[in-house]
Amino acid sequence: MSEITTEQAIGFICAISHQLTAHRDELNQLDSALGDSDHGTSISTAFEVAVKTITSIDHPTLDDVWKTTATVLLNRMGGASGALFGTFFLKGVRFTKDKKSLFKADMDEILQAGLEGVKQRGKSDVGDKTMIDALQPAVKAFITSDNLSDGWQQAALAARYGAESTTGLVAKHGRAKFIGERAIGHQDAGATTIALIIEGIRDYWEEQTNGKT
Repeated sequence: MSEITTEQAIGFICAISHQLTAHRDELNQLDSALGDSDHGTSISTAFEVAVKTITSIDHPTLDDVWKTTATVLLNRMGGASGALFGTFFLKGVRFTKDKKSLFKADMDEILQAGLEGVKQRGKSDVGDKTMIDALQPAVKAFITSDNLSDGWQQAALAARYGAESTTGLVAKHGRAKFIGERAIGHQDAGATTIALIIEGIRDYWEEQTNGKT
């Protein structure tokens, strides 16, 4: 498949919601070492609300999908995580406006804009033990891929590798930065969330592709 329809974009959000709900306890456990122990609950609940809100809209558009997800994450999660994950979707809205479907080049722009927005909002970069450690390599892998299927596959691999790499890092942002070297040995919950999100999209896209005759 060479394009993403509104129905498939909704499928992305549903797949993300299912993925995060399934790994809620894992994310809470990761967050317990460096944060408030509620990251998994917070973000999975927010995506559940996003799914319910989007699916209640009559004839939703691609713009509705991205705007609604961004708004729910910003308002429902709150705090730094809500601002960062919400910003990621919010920055992509200008590329979904008036679009009936998204091609690979459109998705390149959406992901790049989201990455830049999160980096600017969080004042963070690769190596800081944040979601950027998974997001930046994932976006790069997607953009340098030839098509959507390969893009999601390579992005998922890069995100997972990036998330796992945070285990050996000292945190430079948020509450975790006050822990210092004690943060070493703990994988970042935000980076792990990015890996799970992209893996959810990859799995959904593979099912869609394999279901086509």
